[in-house]
Amino acid sequence: MPIHPSVLALVGETPIVRAQHLDAGPCTIYLKLESQNPGGSIKDRIGLSMIDAAEKRGDIAPGDTLVEGTAGNTGIGLALVAQQKGYKLILVVPDKMSREKIFNLKAMGAQVVLTRSDVAKGHPDYYQDLAARIASETPGAYFINQFGNPDNPAAHEFGTGPEILRQMDGDLDAVVFGCGSSGTMTGLSRCFATQSPKTELILADPVGSILAEYINEGTLSEKSASWMVEGIGEDFLPPISDFSRVTKAYAITDKESFLTARELLEKEGILGGSSTGTLLAAALKYCREQTQPKRVLVFVCDTGNKYLSKMYNDYWMLDNGFLERDQFGDLRDLILRPFSQRDTVVVAPNDLLVTAYQRMKLYDVSQLPVMDGDELVGIVDESDVLLHVYGDEARFRDPVSTAMVSKLDRLDVASPIEALLPVFDRGHVAIVTDGPRFLGLITRIDLLNYLRRRVQ
Repeated sequence: MPIHPSVLALVGETPIVRAQHLDAGPCTIYLKLESQNPGGSIKDRIGLSMIDAAEKRGDIAPGDTLVEGTAGNTGIGLALVAQQKGYKLILVVPDKMSREKIFNLKAMGAQVVLTRSDVAKGHPDYYQDLAARIASETPGAYFINQFGNPDNPAAHEFGTGPEILRQMDGDLDAVVFGCGSSGTMTGLSRCFATQSPKTELILADPVGSILAEYINEGTLSEKSASWMVEGIGEDFLPPISDFSRVTKAYAITDKESFLTARELLEKEGILGGSSTGTLLAAALKYCREQTQPKRVLVFVCDTGNKYLSKMYNDYWMLDNGFLERDQFGDLRDLILRPFSQRDTVVVAPNDLLVTAYQRMKLYDVSQLPVMDGDELVGIVDESDVLLHVYGDEARFRDPVSTAMVSKLDRLDVASPIEALLPVFDRGHVAIVTDGPRFLGLITRIDLLNYLRRRVQ
């Protein structure tokens, strides 16, 4: 392998893997690993294309400020290029973006402005409208505008499309993609129209987006709903979009997207992101409907490393009702981390307070049961630790038993849900027991998650 002059030389030429263990009916699924781009996603391609083209036109020069609104990985692609080429970058991102992506952007030097994800285009807080406004109010700033920038689809018309056809030896029956800015779809459509007209274009769309209905029924809804998959789905038709060659669309729920992405990792060893799950779920539906063998390509749009705290976190999946849990008809239905399964994060009375503090930070909890073997002997929370060590930080080395609360209000597992409210009013967590046996804790957020799951 040659030595590359810059990380930007690694954008594109991503590998394709033939799926071995997925049930694709008579078809064969090929997975294009856009997750292998240096920024971890297919959006590295357009980040490089849009900035390179703007430089060639003389629209920007190193040192300038670039502004963009992004609901997915375009920000990381732009940050990668801006960092290497010497631009300042302001990114407006909706608050549903994973923490990993936001940490990634900030670590690369981008300025991140968080905005609401529950508003539609035209609202002043909608991420694209806010980005345009920031660009207009920032002296000398250049608005990338991926949704209206022709250099976005050009990256796929002249780069990704020909690359796929070369790798597939020109033999490709269908390609499954998602649509955010629509650059991938529009660019591939233009490429295949001349170079591989037999290739079907299949859209995978999150439930809540308006695009699947537009493709399948020809109606453009003015109403959209929210979805949790990141980076694809829209509540309007992007100005650069060309849907004319898209033959079919599949609307995929968040749950199916997340579970399919997890299946991809389990069966094929490929760690893809949330939109990859949407695309693969649609591809499997398409393949199982076929009566003749077809070669079907699916993008692994980005790496699942950016979603470890969400769709690859069992507790997050349980909280959101995407994983099934045993139902008991009592307070056990609200316990997220049952002690019997060793899921509860605990400390022992002889552990040091610094150990308790570190476990609270690591697992993002504010209280810990204190267990002596299988016996609950106390509970320690952030306030207990703070009051004990304030004024004498050396007391972090004291045992947990010196700061824990040992007089505990316990709730029998058969108690009604209403019995939780007085406990929360007192500022406590609910300690649930079955006779002498400790079952787990219930917090306010556990109750809120339980109530929300009941209306899904």
